[in-house]
Amino acid sequence: MYMKHESYPAPLLELVAIANDAVRQIPPLFPLAANVAVNPFLGQTEDTLAVTAARLGRVAGVRITPDRQAMAEKLKTGEMVDGDLVEAISHVESRFDPPRLEDVTAALTTDAAPLAPLPTVADLAADVSGIDWPGLIEERIGAWAASHFDEGQALWQPSRAGGAFSAWREFASRDLTPEINGLKGFGAFVAATNRSQWRAIGRAAETLGVTPEAAGTTFHRWLITLGGWAQYARYLLWQAELQGQTDTTTAELLAIRMVFEEALFHQYRDQITSRWSETIAVHETPITPSRDMVIDAILQDAAERAQQRKLGQALSGSQPRKTEGRPMVQAAFCIDVRSEVFRRALETQDAGIETIGFAGFFGLASAHKCAGSDVTELRGPVLLNPNVTSKAAEDTLSDLDRRYTARAKRAWGRFKLAAVSSFAFVEATGPIYAGKLLRDSLAASGKETKFDPAPKLDPSMDLNTRIDTAKAILGAMSLTGNFARIVMLAGHGADVTNNPHESALQCGACGGHAGDVSARLLASLLNDNQVREGLRGKGIDIPADTLFLPALHNTTTDDVTLFDQDHPAGLWAPQIAKLKTWLNEAGRLARAERSARLPRANGGDDIARRAKDWAELRPEWGLAGCRAFIAAPRSRTDGTGLAGLSFLHSYDWRSDDGFGVLELIMTAPVVVASWISLQYYGSSVAPGLFGGGNKLLHNVVGGIGVVEGNGGALRPGLPWQSVHDGEAFQHDPLRLSVVIEAPREAMNDILKRHANVKALFDNRWLHLIAMDENGDLAWRYTGDLEWSPIAKPAGSEQAIAAE
Repeated sequence: MYMKHESYPAPLLELVAIANDAVRQIPPLFPLAANVAVNPFLGQTEDTLAVTAARLGRVAGVRITPDRQAMAEKLKTGEMVDGDLVEAISHVESRFDPPRLEDVTAALTTDAAPLAPLPTVADLAADVSGIDWPGLIEERIGAWAASHFDEGQALWQPSRAGGAFSAWREFASRDLTPEINGLKGFGAFVAATNRSQWRAIGRAAETLGVTPEAAGTTFHRWLITLGGWAQYARYLLWQAELQGQTDTTTAELLAIRMVFEEALFHQYRDQITSRWSETIAVHETPITPSRDMVIDAILQDAAERAQQRKLGQALSGSQPRKTEGRPMVQAAFCIDVRSEVFRRALETQDAGIETIGFAGFFGLASAHKCAGSDVTELRGPVLLNPNVTSKAAEDTLSDLDRRYTARAKRAWGRFKLAAVSSFAFVEATGPIYAGKLLRDSLAASGKETKFDPAPKLDPSMDLNTRIDTAKAILGAMSLTGNFARIVMLAGHGADVTNNPHESALQCGACGGHAGDVSARLLASLLNDNQVREGLRGKGIDIPADTLFLPALHNTTTDDVTLFDQDHPAGLWAPQIAKLKTWLNEAGRLARAERSARLPRANGGDDIARRAKDWAELRPEWGLAGCRAFIAAPRSRTDGTGLAGLSFLHSYDWRSDDGFGVLELIMTAPVVVASWISLQYYGSSVAPGLFGGGNKLLHNVVGGIGVVEGNGGALRPGLPWQSVHDGEAFQHDPLRLSVVIEAPREAMNDILKRHANVKALFDNRWLHLIAMDENGDLAWRYTGDLEWSPIAKPAGSEQAIAAE
């Protein structure tokens, strides 16, 4: 993002710094192949919800809180009470002149004032000319970007030499569309711009009178108009910075957008100068939330406090199962909210079954190569660089056969899509596909998941490193003793049909891939006799009769695949057979519970068919509804039905010397869960800005994202059908409540060392609650390393009675 400072004058350097900051206001959009959830407010975590509402109101014209009608309904039904509002009001910053309770309740009877973004030059030019310049700019940038950023979908690839801005100059200087629509001499204007994106930004800013005081939100406004293209470019910067490098693509897109503005300003200067000057003057003012925005933030906070109270009541009434001695089976699942339903169902099968919650990559963020492939997949949290490398273990002949088959499929695919042969292909082979079309239409067929051979860690990973890795992972799982005969390590994935966003249903901790590779790698590591011997010397004694058994939980169908072929399992055959019976019954119970929430699902037996149906818009709800993250021993939540709405991470602080595991939880799984929660939040409250649009209109572009219709900007975030069932929301937009059973002093020490995590809690993008030794929600983090005891708010008896 940066440049040599000595090459540019000081005023331009100031604008460059502001442009770089504006770039960081944009969240990254990961490509469809590994589409993980992203916090759409990633650039605003240093601000509160109310301040962010003011910023996004200015640059995007959207509200980022639910409709007041929904909040009024919560108050009417007793789900939220006056006491929640009073507490929320008491935590409003004094600089915002906190309203009174009667002001807030009165506001529920009226709609908040409508919002509109500050106009761009293109907006003003459209007003005076009647030409849809914003639409034209979006379409032309989209046409170029779809080709420039293509990741292999197109057979013909353009030149990308010199970067995005250089490539666009070559395209736009020959693109006649703007001139045909009335933008005179645009091709020549583009050809005359400076080849440096920074100088192009500087010249356009000077022409448009964009002062340093106005530049921050002005630049942000222009980037917002680029939709998902700016977010995909931000992803390129994210990936580069993980490697210690940098990338200027987002700033280059900003320069492209500003060149359009500059050209339009030259053409319509006399008609729009006055209004544009007024716009710049508003951009120069500080970002300050309106009274409505402050009230809406209070309502949001109160709704979240109400849900926390409800969660506390549920946990206080839990009745954990009584287990003694060695468990029969220990089953470790991902903390994903979808696992909670299955874990409960599995635990009902036998009192000797224990379940564990842990991040689905199982501590092994692998740079992995699948069988017959040289493509490296990053199967770990996107916040981290890989810590191991692996590949599918296969003999040379099988590997070559797999590669030849893949090449034949690619050649056939190119033949079907090529410019000339595609016409002959349709004419000659169209009738052959009639049977397949009929089967797919009736959901009578579906892709069968074919798993690779067992993956292997890079042999260069020495024994001491493997032992230390195994020790660290078992410690993080709070699994260092009393091992069962079978310890099942279940990653998770999803099988759906005709869904471009399929990877969004996979394991987020595995980088948008299924979790089978991580589970199989860890099982291999922990079944290694040399590793076990080394662990024994470090105080972890794994019995010889313990088998670590990898598995994959299909969250769409609630089927579980056991990879018992990976390890000699003859001694455990009876136990494995019994486990399969339990898993089948648990799957039946989980499907029955989930089907009640899925539209048009005809009971649990209908779930598998829906997964194969290429017209099914909602094969599963993903993580819709997620609202809590609980890090505590399973006994705190055992026996409590949490409806698949909570992330459950097993954690026992008493065995966490130095609180290293707690630090890992608060800085990795909690942050990943916050990204998921806030993506669902943003896609629900501001679907036009942060949502993925309508699945029925989607077209895949470049293999990286989707557009609605045949062009324009990429649509980031979750499709409408992922949060709404056609009649009502299936995701209640609540910021995540993080509940941890650990000393408050230990959590404070961690927050002191991690300013970015502290900002999430200080500005209440997340709520932090300490659970006490009785399993009660006892303390609330109020910001700046301060805590307050949680008491029943006034009117809570009313809420309990209503529930």
